Amino acid sequence: MKLQRIELFSTKREFSLFLLGSFFILLYSLLILYNNYKHLTQFDTAVTTATILKQYNKTKTTKSGKIKTYQVLKLKSDEGFTFYTTSKPFTSSLCKTIELTIYTKHISFYEYLTTFYAYSNILQIYPSNSLKYKFNRLIEKQHSDVNASNIYKALFNATPLERNLQATFSSLGISHLVAISGFHLGVLSFFLFFLIKYPYKFLQNRYFPYRNYKLDSFVIVSAILLGYLIFLEYPPSLLRSFVMLIIGFILYERNIKIITMQTLLLTAIVLLAFFPKLFFAVGFWLSIAGVFYIFLFLIHSQNRSKLWQFSLLPFFVYLMMLPFSLSIFGNFSIYHPLSILWSILFTLFYPLSIFLHVIGKGDFFDTFLHALLHVKILKTTVELSYMYLILHVMISLLSIFKKQALFVLLFNSFLVLFYALY
Repeated sequence: MKLQRIELFSTKREFSLFLLGSFFILLYSLLILYNNYKHLTQFDTAVTTATILKQYNKTKTTKSGKIKTYQVLKLKSDEGFTFYTTSKPFTSSLCKTIELTIYTKHISFYEYLTTFYAYSNILQIYPSNSLKYKFNRLIEKQHSDVNASNIYKALFNATPLERNLQATFSSLGISHLVAISGFHLGVLSFFLFFLIKYPYKFLQNRYFPYRNYKLDSFVIVSAILLGYLIFLEYPPSLLRSFVMLIIGFILYERNIKIITMQTLLLTAIVLLAFFPKLFFAVGFWLSIAGVFYIFLFLIHSQNRSKLWQFSLLPFFVYLMMLPFSLSIFGNFSIYHPLSILWSILFTLFYPLSIFLHVIGKGDFFDTFLHALLHVKILKTTVELSYMYLILHVMISLLSIFKKQALFVLLFNSFLVLFYALY
């Protein structure tokens, strides 16, 4: 007889206590951040060490009519805050560490929590010995094509894409495949479980038959994923996925329902309480939205067959996320809807590309990537107002409780798709 899984919060009191506890954690987290902010801004200048995340050239015309070239740098300091600055052009140094003086007089606490601009003077560029820098060099050695190298560095090492590549992938609707996210963590965890299963069961049958295979496998996979998360320095969507994986397994072991909005809400509140900066991270909210629509589909189609769910889920999520994509990024092309197919194929491509890089054959798909990047794409900008996005979100929330609202949501999303295609 199959046991009936129970709800996470069975009473309003339990949920209220959880919210109260999370609120106090949030206050303490904000207090720590504010203390760090005051330490940074106690003088007009501060010396910090930071890693270069992005580096690109820009030009401007001076008052005298001359064209001036300078570099824009996106940096992440060792203290954890992210900021932009400008400097005279110098050799590409992505993932390298620099020491610089920044002018902090006009930085507000809100800017500190988000991303701010600061005038600076670069004091020193260090020869990088970081693992991320070395890892990027290993990837580069397997590729003669610079664009392919940049794509794989983004896939495996969360290195930002070049701006032209970013625009191309956005128009193709596959930015979420290249920018490492919870989707990648899901594919990676499935791949790791598959790799561990048979060797573990062989050893278990011989030496420790009393052990719990599911628990041990989960601990091993989680340890590997945690190491990867630390190595990548906690990208927001990846952090969301990892925490949700942990929470999901704990709930599963205690016979509590996993595919519920309560699970997603629990994950979001816990993460925001411990990491308030996530509130301003677009990647985090897009990740939450993606899981929300997966859960919404599974909840309303729970009586359907697994094949029916597997077949229609990618189409549903694409339609639901399209208003977010157009409102935030605005890039579209006739190939954009094909991202549904690319997302399905990516579940095979991603682990296979990892394996090929491990054996030194990482350039196997370079010809395909080169062809994809040179497809003639008629790019266009589709403007979708934030008011429409807010309406989309409100109907989405109503769809949790009313199936009629789900049909309205689908109708609206189809209208957005036809509008974009037109």
